[in-house]
Amino acid sequence: MAQTRKGSAKRSAPSYIMAIVGVSLVLFLLGILGWIIINANKLGQYFKENIAMNVYIRENVSPRDSAALVQYISIQPYVKDYQYVTKDLAKQKYLQDGNKDWGALLDRNPLPASIDFRITKEYASIDSLSKIKNDLLQNIAVSDVQYPQSLVTNLNNIVNKISIILLSVIVIISILVIFLIDNTIRLAMFSNRFLIKTMQMVGATRWFISRPMDLRAFINGLISGLLAVGGLIAIIIFAENQLPYLKALRDYPLLIMLFIVIILLGIFISFISTHRSVLKYLKMKLDELY
Repeated sequence: MAQTRKGSAKRSAPSYIMAIVGVSLVLFLLGILGWIIINANKLGQYFKENIAMNVYIRENVSPRDSAALVQYISIQPYVKDYQYVTKDLAKQKYLQDGNKDWGALLDRNPLPASIDFRITKEYASIDSLSKIKNDLLQNIAVSDVQYPQSLVTNLNNIVNKISIILLSVIVIISILVIFLIDNTIRLAMFSNRFLIKTMQMVGATRWFISRPMDLRAFINGLISGLLAVGGLIAIIIFAENQLPYLKALRDYPLLIMLFIVIILLGIFISFISTHRSVLKYLKMKLDELY
C-alpha cells in the first residue's frame, strides 16, 4: 500500500509542476493587464492634474484685495498648487515665449497680474470648472478666469472611453483566467483519481483524503502567485529601464495591491478547483474513473 501511494505521488509530481507553471503564466498575463490599467489610470490623473486655470487681476486693485484673493485661492480644495504672477513676471514669460518687446510702442506694461493654479483631479470636469470660474468672478479683484475648456472636454471623453474599454477587457480576462486555472488544476488532479478512490475504498474519510490535497493546492497556488509576481516585477523593471518616463507613473500602493490580488487569486482558485475535483472523484464509481 505504501509503495502504491509512493508511486502515485511520483506520477502526480509532473502534473503538479505543469499546473504550477500553467497557473503562473495565466496569473502573469492577468498581472500585465492590471499593470497596464494602473498606468493608464495614473496617466489620466497626470493629465487631469495639469489642467491650469488663470485668474486675471484687475488693474489698480489694492495690494490688500490682491493678497486676500491669493489667500482665498490658496485654501480652496480644488487647488493643487498655485503661483502669483506679477505684471513684471508676466512680461518675462511673454518675452521668453519668443514675442517681441512692446517697449518702443507702449510706455506701460499691458499684461495683467494673475494667479495661475493647477486643479486636483477630482475637479477636472466641465461642471466643476464652470462653478469654480463663476465663484471666482464674484470677487471684485478678478477681471477674468480662463481655462482650456475644449481640452478638458476631450480629456474627459477619452478617459471615460478608455476606462470602459479597460473595464470590459479585465472582466472578460478575469473570467477566462478563472476558467483556465480551473481546467489546469482539474487536469492535474485527473492523474490522482485512482489514488483518491483507493483511499476511499480502504476506509479513509473525505476530510482525511482532501486535507493533504487541499494543503498542496494552497502551496501550489502560493508558489504560482509568487512566480507570477516575480515575473511581473521583472517586466516592470525592464519596461521602466527601456522607457524611463514609466517610472513617473509608478503607483506603489496599487502595485502592492495588484501583487496581493494575484497571489490570493492563485491560492483561492487552486484550492477551490482541487477541492471540487477531490469531491467529484469521491462521488464517482470505480468504473467511471476509466
